Formats: sequence, structure tokens, C-alpha cells
Amino acid sequence: MRIGLLGTGPWAEMAYAPALSAHRELDFAGVWGRRPEAAKALAARHGGVPVYEEVDALFADVDAVAVALPPAVQAPLAARAARAGCHLLLDKPLATDVGQGRAVVEAVEAAGVASVVFFTARFQAAIDAWITEQAAAGGWFTARAEWFGSLFDEESDSPFAASPWRREKGGLWDVGPHALSVLLPVLGDVDQVAAAVRGPGDTVHLVLLHTGGASSTLALSLTAPPAASGATVELRGRTGTTVVPESVEGAVEALVRAGDALLAAVRSGRPHPCDAAFALRVTELLVAAEGKLTG
Repeated sequence: MRIGLLGTGPWAEMAYAPALSAHRELDFAGVWGRRPEAAKALAARHGGVPVYEEVDALFADVDAVAVALPPAVQAPLAARAARAGCHLLLDKPLATDVGQGRAVVEAVEAAGVASVVFFTARFQAAIDAWITEQAAAGGWFTARAEWFGSLFDEESDSPFAASPWRREKGGLWDVGPHALSVLLPVLGDVDQVAAAVRGPGDTVHLVLLHTGGASSTLALSLTAPPAASGATVELRGRTGTTVVPESVEGAVEALVRAGDALLAAVRSGRPHPCDAAFALRVTELLVAAEGKLTG
């Protein structure tokens, strides 16, 4: 399957381009970027793949597109690509606006294309197996998810620290989707965002009430000191207590799995659990949480 890449920033450079180049069943067929010089440099580092000046020309030449762009840029381009008949490999969050996210889902449904949204943990084998096991076990009483990054700490040298959308939206929108992607398939959808309060820096604390009767708490931040960074999810219920395992797979390996998932969805016609519709639900919940913080 011929696939093009939209985006030339650090995430495209570190994860998407290497994954598309490494995938055995995907033909990395072109790249488009908002900065043509960056697109040319990225393409040269990956075998000289074609560089497209016009995004619609790329859509016309490929079967699918992968998107490594800020959410406000990703959503309109994803809907446009779907209308052009391209399958979609997207990044989280799908959008930070419910209307933009819904437009992507509607375009996907109208065009009959497949979509997979890259929630990293869901494509790491050990974590995905743990989620499946806990969802089957059921009987969960409560859960806590802590996702702490250090992008905004004064000691950070992360290439994402200067990201404008992360600076504006903070950990709620950057790491919040990761936490929700693990909790929702185990505890069920959310009936209510019961509480949302601010902590240090961009830190937020959420309390969620789930359809299955369980509650969960989330602590999300990009301002944690490096020594305090990391992520965990703990479940407590009738079978006892369990903690999500650490994954040895990095982003490139997980993205290759996401490519596998997109191919499987295309071939089977069955939507993947992490499709655009699921990602829209994550956006809806984060918008609700944001409203609690600002209301």
C-alpha cells in the first residue's frame, strides 16, 4: 500500500518517517510539509522519496496518508485526505475541537476509508495484551492513571518543549489521550467528568465516572521534574490489584504495529478499536475536562 507522510517536524523525523521506511508492506511514497526545505531534507534521509509541493497531488498518488502535524492542522487535512479516498494513519489527539474531529469521522464514513489513530500504548504489545486481559476480567472498582512528562521543566532538552500547541494545551491534551486510551477499553466509556482541577504548571487532576460503575483518577503533566517523570496505570477490583507493564518497544516499533493495524482494517473492512471515532470520543472527554477547568 502506497502511503504518504504529512509533516516534517521532530515527531515525523523521529517516529513516522523511520516507521514508514521500515514497514515491509507499506511503500513510503512521498512527503509533504508546510516547509518545503524541511520536506526535502527529510526525504533525502529516507531514500530520496518524492517531495510534493501540493498536498492534493500527494493524495492523488497514494492509497493512504500518515499525519505528523499539530492537531489543528491534522484534522482538516485528514478530512480532506479521506474525501480524496485515502486511508488514514493519524496521531493523537485527533483534534482539540469537537467539530473538527467530527468532520474527520464524517469524512471517513462517507468515503468508506479506514482510519487508525496512533495512541502509543495501544500499539505496544505488552501493554495491549494487558489491556485485553483486564477488559476480559472485568469487576473493576477504581483506577488511577498518572502520566508525567518533563517537557516544560527547566532542565528539559526535549525537541517538543517549544511545540506551540503543547505550550497552549499542556499535559491534558498531550498525555491525557494516552491515559484515556488505556482506561476506556477496560472501564468503559465515561458518563461524567466529575471534577477537574489544576496543579503545578500545566498539571491537571481529573475524576471520571465510567459507564460500568467504576471511577478513575488521572494526573497529567508536562511540568514534572525529570526524576519524577513516567507513567503508570493501576486497577483495583474483584481480582485484586494490577499495574500496567512497562513496554520495551519504542515509538517506531509501535508505529509499525499501527501500520499493520491500518492494513488489517483496510483488508477486513472492520474498524480498528483506535479509529477516528474512538479518537473523537477522547477529544469530547478532554473538551469536557477543559470546560471544568475554565468554567
